[in-house]
Amino acid sequence: MTQQVVIGIVAGEASGDLLGSHLIAALKVARPGVKFVGIGGPRMQSEGMEILFPMEKLAVRGYVEVLRHYAEIVGIRRKLRAHFLANRPDLFIAVDAPDFNLDLELALKQRGIPTIHYVSPSIWAWRGERIHKIKRAVSHMLALFPHEPGIYQQAGVPVDFVGHPLADIIPIRPKRAEMRETMRIPLKAKVFAFLPGSRQSEVKQLALTYVETAKLILKKLPDARFLVPLATRETRMIFQQVLFDQDAQELPLTMLFGHAQDAMIAADTVLVASGTATLEAALLKRPMVITYRMPAFTWWLMKRKSYQPYFGLPNILCERFVVPELMQEDATPENLAQALLNLVNDDNAVTQLEQVFTELHLTLRQNTAQKAAAAILPYLPNA
Repeated sequence: MTQQVVIGIVAGEASGDLLGSHLIAALKVARPGVKFVGIGGPRMQSEGMEILFPMEKLAVRGYVEVLRHYAEIVGIRRKLRAHFLANRPDLFIAVDAPDFNLDLELALKQRGIPTIHYVSPSIWAWRGERIHKIKRAVSHMLALFPHEPGIYQQAGVPVDFVGHPLADIIPIRPKRAEMRETMRIPLKAKVFAFLPGSRQSEVKQLALTYVETAKLILKKLPDARFLVPLATRETRMIFQQVLFDQDAQELPLTMLFGHAQDAMIAADTVLVASGTATLEAALLKRPMVITYRMPAFTWWLMKRKSYQPYFGLPNILCERFVVPELMQEDATPENLAQALLNLVNDDNAVTQLEQVFTELHLTLRQNTAQKAAAAILPYLPNA
């Protein structure tokens, strides 16, 4: 009887859960009967993965925030390492989360377990010295963006460009009129989608600014509408409390449970916290203003280590400022409102952005999950 193939896998946040779920589904087709075990979210669990620890424990961003949870996170990694060394998987896949995963990958690779890292750390943007640790820890890198493989080839790390799964999922031409009809929003209405992030810490940092920005826009555009998709009950409660505290319940603002892509499709312009959602907005061909706030010390450290003037993925991938970025102290309601109004009133800029984002979309559309699975299969034992 053939022994079951076991793959250890760890994802650290919602975007990794999406990537991981698609990869698991593709690997199950390519190698039926494979068992997946480790850390993942609801999407990965729905694909049959065995969850050892809840993914939410790892979804912490920034130096200050990580320090608060450091002991717990290190404890989880220690237990996970012990589990995988006692119950050796045939392969380990790290889905992003490099600060957690690289040490785990290093320990497993040193003991003869092949390691695949899915999503290149942003060593092209900051902390480039990590390439040395990556070379020791990673058997094979799967890169989502076309400018990344050259870095690993130069360092002698096996690498494949696999594209981004969101580019496979999102249609080249989203059906905006149909989405407006579904959401009962007139086609001529001026609609703004406000995405303050998926983490509670992000919403706490940005909610007040977003509410004040909406107030300023409403003074200039009295018929404006606002859609605010929120990922969890907790983030919704945080945003609701800010609306109450600012006596802003009468704003023409609709909070949604999830449905971030629907909100962006329906919107004329998007205000979005830096992260994967900026790439979603680009793939949906929506003009956007990118913003972010974090604790001052975390921001100072990031700025010191950064190699590029951009933070948002659309600007990074296009290697120029195709959309505005207003970060940290520049992220005032006045600045954000003016930047959004500039975009919503400039049809030529919107048309140009749609062309740029369509080209980007076609570059990233690579049938990612199947391409990633094909790169992984040689590391699995023969059936």
